[in-house]
Amino acid sequence: MENGKWKMKNEKLNNIAITGGGTGGHLKIAKVIKDELNKRGIKPIYIGSTSGADMEWFENDEGFNAKYFLDSSGVVNKKGLSKITALSNILKNSFEAKKILKKHNIKKVFSVGGYSAAPASFASLGFCKLYIHEQNAHIGSLNKILKPFSKRFFNTFFYNDPYPIEDIFFKTARIRKEIKTIIFLGGSQGALQINNLALEVAKELNKKGIKIIHQTGKRDYKRVKKFYEKEKIDADVFDFDKNLAVKIASSDLAISRAGASTLFELTANKLPAIFIPYPYAAGDHQYYNAKWLADKNAAIVKRNLEKKEFFKILNNINIEVLSKNLDKIKLQNGVEKIVDEMLRN
Repeated sequence: MENGKWKMKNEKLNNIAITGGGTGGHLKIAKVIKDELNKRGIKPIYIGSTSGADMEWFENDEGFNAKYFLDSSGVVNKKGLSKITALSNILKNSFEAKKILKKHNIKKVFSVGGYSAAPASFASLGFCKLYIHEQNAHIGSLNKILKPFSKRFFNTFFYNDPYPIEDIFFKTARIRKEIKTIIFLGGSQGALQINNLALEVAKELNKKGIKIIHQTGKRDYKRVKKFYEKEKIDADVFDFDKNLAVKIASSDLAISRAGASTLFELTANKLPAIFIPYPYAAGDHQYYNAKWLADKNAAIVKRNLEKKEFFKILNNINIEVLSKNLDKIKLQNGVEKIVDEMLRN
């Protein structure tokens, strides 16, 4: 694969395209939808970007009939000439995406959002049906523009729509009753704020016999790993893991960012969380994601969390109540319902 050109196997083409990505939150939705289509004997094509994590996730994924990675980039937060260049780039890639959609006789495009979705989503207008999944409690800029043109706009927070989650989070779910293991989750990119908190409380947690699982993100992995080794703390430290569900299932409390996919995976697994939302998320959507759960007495939300307050919460938290309240939020079969609707309409 070179310069955004496609590659595919000599197989019968299907007429569904999945587009979007950039970050793990978007890509998780793309993967879950793809897996459900595969279960039904359908191999969609994928249109993403050479930027972000799209290629890392899907370049070698055999569940797609074809994969295209265009040189698309984001427009948000860009100004002046940079913004004009980014818009011009979207236009150019939209023409390329239109050629791809025609080549594969695509009838339906499922967008998970993010700048990776822009070319194929715009290319679908007037040509095939567009379905959009907005993960968050704040509608992203691209999705806001495209929403009026979509055949269906899915969102759990606003419309009580199902949320697509991998089955493993339901299969390994359990009610938590005591805290033996804490998992620190900064999302696919990592979170310095959460990493620093973990290092501040690690020695005391270790003394209490509480095990630590820590997702650091790639940029901070070496620093964090070195700390645990120096302090002789036997923590499970990793930068990124596609099989995160296993680590979540073995945990009793999460300290986490509040991206929608992570939030709903924890909910499905009945794992209580203290959410520390990313403060610079567009529209402050991580805070509103977490507040949605907190309003149901199913999570705790803190803009900032210092060591002293962390242990105060730890000593008073009733994780069994939180876990049982998470169990009341019915999310199962979300991906089946979304795919059913897309195939039916």
